[in-house]
Amino acid sequence: MDPLLVFPSPAPPELAQALDLGGWAWKAAADLDQARSEQPPDGWVGALIVAGNEPDDAFRLCRSIRSGDVHVGSVLLLIGGGRLASLDFREDLFDDFCLYPFHPVELEARLKHLFRRTGQAERAEIIEYGPLGMNLETYQAAIEGKPLDLTYMEYELLRFLAQHPGKVFTRETLLSRVWGYDYYGGARTVDVHVRRLRSKLGEEHANLIQTVRSVGYSFGTSRWV
Repeated sequence: MDPLLVFPSPAPPELAQALDLGGWAWKAAADLDQARSEQPPDGWVGALIVAGNEPDDAFRLCRSIRSGDVHVGSVLLLIGGGRLASLDFREDLFDDFCLYPFHPVELEARLKHLFRRTGQAERAEIIEYGPLGMNLETYQAAIEGKPLDLTYMEYELLRFLAQHPGKVFTRETLLSRVWGYDYYGGARTVDVHVRRLRSKLGEEHANLIQTVRSVGYSFGTSRWV
């Protein structure tokens, strides 16, 4: 998977978290020399440049990218609203910009538009259902871009349900498919984990996991509804 170049290094925690949850491959570089030395054989698929407290450093890197000092597909500039005036006469240094601090949903939309419209950037295996996003490679999950603090089995149960939206599973089936055929716990184990998941999903999204009376549980909405 070709990575995105991120500046600066270390990447801002909220940016690193959003990229990881979105399943984007990325590497941070502190300067042009590092970006050049760690450049993949086919070049960077794109760059996310944060024009933070030292915007001149960010613009300098953008200028080096445009001049061909390092090979980058497209450039997304993250910049604070109070610094928008600094973009005047610099429009040639980037392909798009996003206000910083950013909303995870907007950043994801910008990334998709800029880096995926031509099939440039690949992503890890992701489950997306409404407000829920799950990265199957990093075992991360989020609701509306906000990370969920899940235990291993809570994650596995949510993953299994989210991979089969609209299907109804008995407690016994969930025990065997999620916990394993050699697990001897009772059906109450499923009920406890569903209750915890609903609590962590929050009141607004708890109904993603629905109780089917006298049967078991389902996730989301059936395509037949």
